[in-house]
Amino acid sequence: MSLTDTVILGAIAGFTIFLGLPVARWKRPHPSAQAFLNAIATGILLFLFWDILSKAREPINAALDTAREGEAAELVQLLAILAVGFAVGLVGLVYVDRLLIRHRKVSNETSPFQLALMIATGIGVHNFSEGLAIGQASRSGALELATILIVGFGLHNATEGFGVAAPLTLGSARASWGFLGLAGLIGGGPTFLGTVLGYSVQAIPVFVFCLALAAGSILYVVSELLHIGRRFQVPELVSCGVCLGFAAGFGTDLLLTWAGA
Repeated sequence: MSLTDTVILGAIAGFTIFLGLPVARWKRPHPSAQAFLNAIATGILLFLFWDILSKAREPINAALDTAREGEAAELVQLLAILAVGFAVGLVGLVYVDRLLIRHRKVSNETSPFQLALMIATGIGVHNFSEGLAIGQASRSGALELATILIVGFGLHNATEGFGVAAPLTLGSARASWGFLGLAGLIGGGPTFLGTVLGYSVQAIPVFVFCLALAAGSILYVVSELLHIGRRFQVPELVSCGVCLGFAAGFGTDLLLTWAGA
């Protein structure tokens, strides 16, 4: 597959995130509906957190096998990259969030718009690593695998778009189409960029760092969403929503695995 074809298909896979964003235009729903939507987004992100760490372990497990034979340098390098990436993603997002709150000087709460952008950022870093996988598979000549990855990640990104949009239903003001476009670019655009880099460069450390960065940022966002969910005081509904969101993320990933990726 040529670079041009790979880039076009990678862009399509990334921008399917826009399919889930129109949910944010829903007129302010009933508080129970808000709690349920917020919980579904939480479940999707919880699955992503688990999935990201699982993917990051694959090259680390391979390095562990090499370390058993006496070559531990790669293992140490990847573990250090994982730790640094996770810390930067988590602590960095905490710092940015606190900075934005101080700048607004209105309340000590994260606004729905801030939360949506943080979710989009975490998903964007994750999607960058997915783009790397698409580009690397295409460059290596695994055309069938590259095609499956594009279709599977495209489907996955649509559910991630909902994860970005759901917190926006919590605010009193509806998100503009311009804001949704920005969130979509932040969340989906990195798939395109990762595809280009993955086609040109085969770099496992970059792949692990991006996954760790995404895991750290998503963990912080999940903690914020859980805090919001507790305010609604409908724990049964929130629990059902989290389960549904996790199942949606797991289901799309299962389809990707079943297809042979």
